[in-house]
Amino acid sequence: MLLRELNRASCKTYFLGCERARRAALVDPLRERVDRYLAFLAYQRYDLELVIDTHTHADHRTGAWDLRELTGARTVMHARAPAPDVDVHVREGDHLHVGELELRVLETPGHSADAISLHVEGRVLTGDSLLIGATGRTDLPGGDAGAEYDAIHAKLFPLPDETLVLPGHDYRGLARSTIGQEKRTNPRLAGRSHDEFVALMNGLGLPLPDKIQEALQANQSSIEDGSVSFPAVARLADVPSIAPQELHAWLASSDPPLVIDVRQADEFSGELGHVSGSRSIPLRDLPRRAAELASHKAKDIVCVCRSGVRSTTAAAMLAGLGFERVRNMKGGMLDWIGSHLPVER
Repeated sequence: MLLRELNRASCKTYFLGCERARRAALVDPLRERVDRYLAFLAYQRYDLELVIDTHTHADHRTGAWDLRELTGARTVMHARAPAPDVDVHVREGDHLHVGELELRVLETPGHSADAISLHVEGRVLTGDSLLIGATGRTDLPGGDAGAEYDAIHAKLFPLPDETLVLPGHDYRGLARSTIGQEKRTNPRLAGRSHDEFVALMNGLGLPLPDKIQEALQANQSSIEDGSVSFPAVARLADVPSIAPQELHAWLASSDPPLVIDVRQADEFSGELGHVSGSRSIPLRDLPRRAAELASHKAKDIVCVCRSGVRSTTAAAMLAGLGFERVRNMKGGMLDWIGSHLPVER
């Protein structure tokens, strides 16, 4: 295996190459470094097979879509990733193959709901879950300190102590650690209980990333051309939500809400199907088509998407346009199907 970190900066992108098959994967590429990655692939004479994002990034635009367009590589993210058009969705225990390399997927949510780590040949790429001497922040949308603690202890710390830890970020010039070292010396984890860790993470008071508005919304929606004015990230926390079971019961009542599905058209009729009677208005089209919903400004509306992220954005948009009773369906169609509720295709 040829393993290289390509950015030489605090934000890490990893190249994993099968030297025999000359096939490669890139993990967590930055959009502004795509030219560098393509040059490295050409110089080393590797074909790019997979582009893997370990989570939905909040501090930089992903290079996954550009690399797919330029090379034909398949994009890979966790099943709960909100972005449309991901080629391969993965879950705990899935295996990805790059030539003769086998990457095992570990679900490690907490920094985000869709966070994964990748275990390959004595190394684990931990994204923003476990850092060297630290852990990923958990105060951004979808973050959960308790889930991060549980994932690190249940998925990462059981790996052999000599396993090399390759994080998605490092701000102190450190390149590598091991699982054993992190268990013994990581100041956020060593000797701390679940509740102590949660209290610590909830009290960090970190400033928001400089590019969070630009990066997070584009990475969640794949809308990168400026055609949609997204609501401020802070406003998304104020969007009320409803569970799939509650929405199902409400739809059977005498006064059901209007359900707006904001996924792309191919998703609406795709493998997950859609809620019966829902109306398809893709997120990209919502601002210009909001006038179609004028008669519902004072009525109940529930927005739906794949995982509940794009629909939160849609609900905030509609609220900003004067719609008074807008909610988000928590967990999206993934949780609707997980609750064994009926779908149409």
